[in-house]
Amino acid sequence: MSLKENVVMRKLLGVVAAALVLPAALIAADKVESGLKEGASVPAFNVRDVTGPAKGETLCYRCRYGSRPTVTVFTRDVNDNVKSLVKKIDGKVGDNKDKKMAAFVVVLTSDPDKVEPKLTEMASKDQIKNTPLTVIEGDAGPEGYKIAKDAEVTVMMWVEGKVKSTHAFGKGQFDAKAVDAVIADTAKILN
Repeated sequence: MSLKENVVMRKLLGVVAAALVLPAALIAADKVESGLKEGASVPAFNVRDVTGPAKGETLCYRCRYGSRPTVTVFTRDVNDNVKSLVKKIDGKVGDNKDKKMAAFVVVLTSDPDKVEPKLTEMASKDQIKNTPLTVIEGDAGPEGYKIAKDAEVTVMMWVEGKVKSTHAFGKGQFDAKAVDAVIADTAKILN
């Protein structure tokens, strides 16, 4: 190989390496950090139940579920992907009653009265039977839960009051692939 060809080859390899590294760096930069870390204790917090067994009441589902394996979805919007996740989690809870699996959804909103009819419709239309749909007033989420402002959806799973898995998604990141990843991770709290 001539010196000129060697220089061209090195430049080409440099361009290829940059092309491979840049997207990975951009993806890492877009990753949202939200929610409690694995191993953290899960503090109590109150929500207003919209569709569950305590419909209309303010209560602590974290407290009610105690040490049971629990999935909690914190969301700012009830879009099609969130609905898909809730339906699949609801099915998982139904399939794992013997393991006492539980779940609840918390919509973070500054206007709970506006969101409640949407949740009622969703529960009816999508036949959500095992997963209470709830609201909490305010966009910040429960105190101590470290829900990021730029997180569209944060899913935490715990058992025995300790976090086993946390998933966080920024605007536009929560898609069908993300739904599948969250559902697959429920194995961490069922074993």
